[in-house]
Amino acid sequence: MNIYRKRHKEKVIYKYDCSITGKSFKRTEKAANPEELISVEAYYQLNADKDDRPAVVKKKLGLNTQNVTSENTSN
Repeated sequence: MNIYRKRHKEKVIYKYDCSITGKSFKRTEKAANPEELISVEAYYQLNADKDDRPAVVKKKLGLNTQNVTSENTSN
């Protein structure tokens, strides 16, 4: 018998789908408005001007870094 198991609190995991990309993701908290949740990828698609990820991350994800750098230098 494992006495430590009695004290262990189990986490509830909620699964949601992004309404834009269709990808599913997990949260440990229940969302108040699950239909309004979007993935990180969808957030950066909607807000390209706020994409402050390093060039290494963008290259790893396969994003076109030329457009992003030209937009930043034109300001």
